[in-house]
Amino acid sequence: MVVCGDDGLAHRLAAELRGVYGEQVTLVVPASERSVRPPVVVRTRAASALLDRVVTAAVGLTGNGTAGGNGGAGGHGSPAHSSGTGGGDPRGGIRLMEAAEPSEAALAEAGVERADALALVYDDDETNIRAALTARRLNPRLRLVLRLYNRRLGQHIEALLDQAAALAAGSTDGDPADGSGFDASTTVLSDADTAAPALAATALTGTSKVLQTGGLLLRAVERPPAGAGVNAAPGLATLALLSPTDPTEPTGPGGDQGPTLLPDAAAVRDGGERTTVVLEQVSYAGPALPDGRGVMPWFASLFSRRLRWSLAGMVGCVLALAVALWLVTGIHPLRAFYLTLLDLFAIDDPAIGQSVGRQILQLLSGLAGLLLLPVLLAAVLEALGTFRTVSSLRKPPRGLGGHVVLLGLGKIGTRVLTRLRELNIPVVCVESDPEARGLATARRLRVPVVLGDVTQEGVLEAAKIHRAHALLAVTSADTTNLEAVLYARAVRPDLRVVLRLYDDDFATAVYRTLRAAHPGASTRSRSVSHLSAPAFAGAMMGRQILGAFPVERRVLLFAAVEVGGHPQLEGKTVGEAFRAGSWRVLAREESGDAPGLAWDLPDTYVLQPSDRVVLAATRRGLAELLGRRGRERSGT
Repeated sequence: MVVCGDDGLAHRLAAELRGVYGEQVTLVVPASERSVRPPVVVRTRAASALLDRVVTAAVGLTGNGTAGGNGGAGGHGSPAHSSGTGGGDPRGGIRLMEAAEPSEAALAEAGVERADALALVYDDDETNIRAALTARRLNPRLRLVLRLYNRRLGQHIEALLDQAAALAAGSTDGDPADGSGFDASTTVLSDADTAAPALAATALTGTSKVLQTGGLLLRAVERPPAGAGVNAAPGLATLALLSPTDPTEPTGPGGDQGPTLLPDAAAVRDGGERTTVVLEQVSYAGPALPDGRGVMPWFASLFSRRLRWSLAGMVGCVLALAVALWLVTGIHPLRAFYLTLLDLFAIDDPAIGQSVGRQILQLLSGLAGLLLLPVLLAAVLEALGTFRTVSSLRKPPRGLGGHVVLLGLGKIGTRVLTRLRELNIPVVCVESDPEARGLATARRLRVPVVLGDVTQEGVLEAAKIHRAHALLAVTSADTTNLEAVLYARAVRPDLRVVLRLYDDDFATAVYRTLRAAHPGASTRSRSVSHLSAPAFAGAMMGRQILGAFPVERRVLLFAAVEVGGHPQLEGKTVGEAFRAGSWRVLAREESGDAPGLAWDLPDTYVLQPSDRVVLAATRRGLAELLGRRGRERSGT
């Protein structure tokens, strides 16, 4: 794997590929990056320490413009990077190379011609596109992953590079659509889009390690042993049995004291006191946000609550005067209502010579008309202001609770808002810029918005922070996010907070301090590069890979596979296709009027060649299933 970039995402992506997937990585960074301490994705204590030593040693190497001598993508060169290819051991495998830009010479020296995949994650779209075109020419079989901010341009570039790869594949025996040949796919990603699901999941469950598929957010949850007296939902599937705490208990395959991945029913039943890891859906169980779709929602959007109450009071007053006139004079009710309106609007029809009661009612109606005039004027001015300004944004309703307060409606905040509303989670946004890009999205989704500087007193109170479920601070200013979190914790010490911070050292210090000051509350500090790296890493492994979950020293991959062409799946039932310790079919993609994923597949369902399924697999099992045994690792 070759990773080229100029910011923290490149370092995190390299560590993700090595620490989770066990791949050998060549990291290409500008020369100025030598002085920057690269962040490391922490998986386990042993892996964290080893990765720290590997990356630190890589940064310390100078060489002749590269780290690791003249070795290619295979990692030959310095002893610090040439040892170890095991899937579960992160020793070596990260080779650092310095290049001012991803030129043809730099890509060739990085070993792109022999690489399986290339990630271009520079902060500049033009740089990534130019390098992608060059890399596709150097290696038509290369799997490309690009980081682009321009979505429309990204779609055209993806189609162009895929077409070039298809033309190159026409002269070979391999078919990139199946697992027997090569996968020269092109994937264009945006860090904002990939980070949004993880931020949404963090606000709900406190974890950012999620899997997004079929419109669902999934997470791996540890469940206590069956005899622990905890009645928990079974989840969608059992993924693993963790290592036994008692050395005398039965061990996993091969006699090692490690986790048992994808166990069968007998292994789960005989697991004893071993903790299980199950797959479950990330969902929100709190109160839903009123959507205002009752009677005449347009009326509620045009006029404020006070004005609506004033209008209702005036209507009630008019009806009361009409009923009183009907009772006093005995005339027809419709005529009584008509005369009341004439009096109300001061139309000249004096009640001279009529009864005293009629005259008194006429005077009261005229007085009510004087009171109605400013109310009507206020209604007209407010309705006109609704269409000229942002006052059409909804205000947080009274009694709202259990919602998520989202600070910032920029690029990241808009994506997070969309994802939260897709999960039917009530949200209240806070934004200081009346021209922010996310205000149109909030207006379309009918999400309440508080316009104001979050650092000013009373803004968070207007967002009902004292009754909120979580606070998501994703503005572009670290100090603003921190100040908002500190103020929210002063109001609600037990509030779950998630703040976006750019500097890793600063984020670590903030996290530790807040955790020490509020041990009973959930605190998470996240960077977009940290949350985006797993999605970019999964794309580098191929379009079939949806994500990965680490389980102690091992990892489980989740992939979408076409049943046709795989004899291990085609024509077999779900129960027969399950191979303990290798792979397990979890869901089937449904088509028709309601596309989605069916997670409740019975063991008797026969897999058809046209089916597309989502399965969990070990690295070795997926390599065998896709016909890539030549790249199979020694560890699972």
